[in-house]
Amino acid sequence: QVHLVESGGALVQAGGSLKLSCGASGGILSTYAVGWFRQAPGKERDFVATINRSGGLTTYTDSVKGRFTVSRDNAKNTVYLQMNSLKPEDTAVYYCAARRLYGGRSSSEYDYWGQGTQVTVSS
Repeated sequence: QVHLVESGGALVQAGGSLKLSCGASGGILSTYAVGWFRQAPGKERDFVATINRSGGLTTYTDSVKGRFTVSRDNAKNTVYLQMNSLKPEDTAVYYCAARRLYGGRSSSEYDYWGQGTQVTVSS
């Protein structure tokens, strides 16, 4: 079983950048595909991006394409979400999650979750 911990959330102005990290303990993260999700107040948890175990494949939701980049450093047991050109509508709690197979876009497909990190984008 892998334990995930997100970090890097902050308050940032529109147009700014943040880099979120998803660290793992209790397991080898390189054996999992990892997804990023976000949940705004009163809304469902939505898919943001996912990366396969090697880092060679990525998928993004349309609203973040060209602005967000998911990557991983398996030697550090860490997955990253680089977020550029942030918009107020990106404000949410961001979660990372892990599953064995790449390609999941639904939160129900993921087995392990972090506790989330708050990203707030001011206009």
